[in-house]
Amino acid sequence: MNPKSMLKEGLSDAIGFIGGALIGYWAGRWLGLDIFDPGYSNSSIAGIVLVGLGGGLGLQIARRWRKRHAD
Repeated sequence: MNPKSMLKEGLSDAIGFIGGALIGYWAGRWLGLDIFDPGYSNSSIAGIVLVGLGGGLGLQIARRWRKRHAD
């Protein structure tokens, strides 16, 4: 694997994960869930789950995009 393809893989994974996590965070905020509530309330845990699901989904989308646009 050459350095250029490794850089492309790393950047696309990072952008997909961060983008998905941010979408999950803002979806949680829209639903009234706050991941920064003190303690582990149901609202906080549900918000954390949305962020995790969003990050994972964004990562999978990035990987499929990269596979579709392979050189």
